[in-house]
Amino acid sequence: MVSYSKITEIFCVIDEFCQEYDQIVDKALLGNPAKRPAVMSKSEIITITVLFHLGGFRTFKHFYIHYVQKHMQEEFPQTVSYNRFTELMQRNLMPMTLFLKTCCLGECTGISFVDSTPIRVCKNKRIKRNKVFNGIANTGKSTMGWFYGFKLHIVINDKGEILTFTITQASDDDRAPLKQERFLDKIFGKLFADKGYVGKDLAKLLFVDGVQLITNIKNNMKNCLMTLSDKILLRKRSVIETVNDELKNICQIEHSRHRSFGNFLSNMIAGLIAYSFLPKKPHIRFQTQNTNQICLF
Repeated sequence: MVSYSKITEIFCVIDEFCQEYDQIVDKALLGNPAKRPAVMSKSEIITITVLFHLGGFRTFKHFYIHYVQKHMQEEFPQTVSYNRFTELMQRNLMPMTLFLKTCCLGECTGISFVDSTPIRVCKNKRIKRNKVFNGIANTGKSTMGWFYGFKLHIVINDKGEILTFTITQASDDDRAPLKQERFLDKIFGKLFADKGYVGKDLAKLLFVDGVQLITNIKNNMKNCLMTLSDKILLRKRSVIETVNDELKNICQIEHSRHRSFGNFLSNMIAGLIAYSFLPKKPHIRFQTQNTNQICLF
């Protein structure tokens, strides 16, 4: 489980953001709406939601009832029931998303990696019986086969920090988010991707915006010139695969126990926030010897 000092650090960062968020929201409210005193603050709700993705628990209900309410009474003295907390967790989806966008994303260094990973919401044999995501999710195909759910598209830098992200349906093309100007508005330099992002029109479109798309070539394509440093960095593209693996197996952004679409989004956003607090992230280490740059994990 996360240490006490780490819990305090996470809570302080979230609490500072929530105070600024409340000040901005209160000014934008019309009239003087009556406020019922809340038992738990936004900071406590978001902190507990994020801690679940760092604690190693498999189910949030077990984490909240058997750990938070029993062993974390000093940190969270006034807790609500589990059903009420799940309602509050979805109600605070907006501040949690803004916190991720403003406080948890990294800065572009000129070397970025892009990839998409499937987010399955149920097993394939239960697709026809799934009612939670009926009309929202759909069926797509990845390198591991067919799946039902969504795609998570992320861009990371060489330090393993997430720069931007978006969620699309499973059947959407991997290149679709790159064609949106807002998705790469803070990305510059070289962007490394796999063969699924090959496209002359896409490369020209990104080049105009200051982004050089570098991918491997397909078997039916002509060979192209590439610098040695680009070839080495393209081989290190597996760093983003490791990030996807940690998001799924450590931060648990993927599971099949969702009971609403709001719960799915809350779990996804909290998992991405939790990743930003991991002490060690997959990264590329640069060593310079004899004026030649060598890339190592």
